[in-house]
Order: sequence, then structure tokens, then C-alpha cells
Amino acid sequence: MRHALKTDGRTLSYLDFGGPGRPLLALHGGLSEGAAFTGLAEALGDDWRVIAPDQRGHGDSDRAGHYRTEGYVADAVALLDHLGLDAPVVVLGYSLGGAIAVHLAAEHPGRVAALIDTDSTVEVPRAAADVPAVPAGFEFLTGMRYTAPTREELLEAAGPVGSQFVAPALRPLADRSGWRLPFHPRDMLDSIAGARGDHWEAWLASTCPALLIRATDSAALPQATADAMVARRPGTSYAAIEGDHFAPFTHPEAFHAAVGKYLADL
Repeated sequence: MRHALKTDGRTLSYLDFGGPGRPLLALHGGLSEGAAFTGLAEALGDDWRVIAPDQRGHGDSDRAGHYRTEGYVADAVALLDHLGLDAPVVVLGYSLGGAIAVHLAAEHPGRVAALIDTDSTVEVPRAAADVPAVPAGFEFLTGMRYTAPTREELLEAAGPVGSQFVAPALRPLADRSGWRLPFHPRDMLDSIAGARGDHWEAWLASTCPALLIRATDSAALPQATADAMVARRPGTSYAAIEGDHFAPFTHPEAFHAAVGKYLADL
């Protein structure tokens, strides 16, 4: 189920959950990997073939020279080309993956049949005097270690907040001399910086059917912004699930149900 392709001199690893169903490209958020959608693939069953890449710098995919939106989008297109998926596919993105999905639909409309944006906003403030360079809650990235001789040392260095992102996904180093995170902290900070800005133009540029899923207690996607996103973009449906920004994984049943219901009507 795990495969890889070469793009721009890098290895891009991906999970293809297979099956006879329609293809669904699932783009994970920052500090994550394609395996985050294992539960969704199981919930959707044979109706959908979930394809979930480890995006650049995440999981088993190589680090990249930059982490701007256009690079992430280019990787998604390269994966679709590699798989021979010329017909439009449904694209689901969560958090950072949602922003990539939005730009993919805007810039390559012929590749996207429908868009599912999960708790990803179109308004990400740029760093300024009154806007911290590192968003609240992600300060732990500035002090994390990428490697350590033992798994325990790496988790201890990550701290209580950081370790919740990495504990299930730590990797042994290729030479077995220690362990590494499933992402480089510097790359995640660069991804945060690359996602900053106004994404309204991209959100409004695509015309395919879309679903916006918001977590009711999300600090990442304010309710007023979500309401405006639905109101301003024709063909956009809305679903709310209980929980904070991490609700797709803390409340997976609700997330899977919202996605499944929408897909059943396509």
C-alpha cells in the first residue's frame, strides 16, 4: 500500500488504500502524514480509493528546498500524473492540506471534481509587529530536536505538546543510530510562513462542488470566516463537527460521517 515516486529529484511517498472505488486524494495537515487518513479510508470502504501522500518534508517523503504553496501543489499534480489519474478526482484537505487543495482546484480545475476543505481558513495573517512569527500553540517547534539517539530522548525534547504530534510516528534513522521526527521542525516553521496571506482569490476561483467542514471550537477557522466562505462561493456546502481544530482525529466518527454523507451525494 505504500509507494513512492520521484519528482524534482525528491522522493514523494504515498499510501494508496486501493479498492475499486472512485479516487479521493487526501492531503494531510502540517506535522502529520498520509497515514492520518487510515480511519477515513476504512470508513469509506470500497466506494472510494483513498490516496494519501506524505507531503514534502513529512513522513517518509524527502525534505524540499522550500515549503511555499506552489511547491505543495506541484507535488500533488506530480502524484496524479504518476498514478495516471487524468480525469478529475475529489480532493480533500485538512488544515495545511486544505489550503493546498484550494489552490490545486483553483490552478488546475481540470484535475479536481470536488473539493472538501476541512478546517482551513482563507485568511492567514502575515507576520507583523502585532502578529507573532510562530502562531500560538506552535512555539514548541522552535526548540524541538529532529534526531536523538533514543526514542525516549526525542519525545522528552519534544515536550508534552510536541510529543502528541510525533509519538506514534517516530522513525528510526536509516543507519539505525537513533530516531528522527516524522518532520523537520524548521520545515514546519517554513510551511507556516509559506501559508500566510489572503487565499480568497484561490477559494473563489474554482467552480467545482465544495464542502467546508468546520470544527465548532476551532481557533484556526473563525465562524464568521467560514460563513463568508460558504456565502461567497457558489456550490459550497457546509458541515460542522464538534471539537477543536484537531476534531477530525479526536472525533473521527463525526468527521468520517460528514465526509461520507457529502461523497454519497456527488
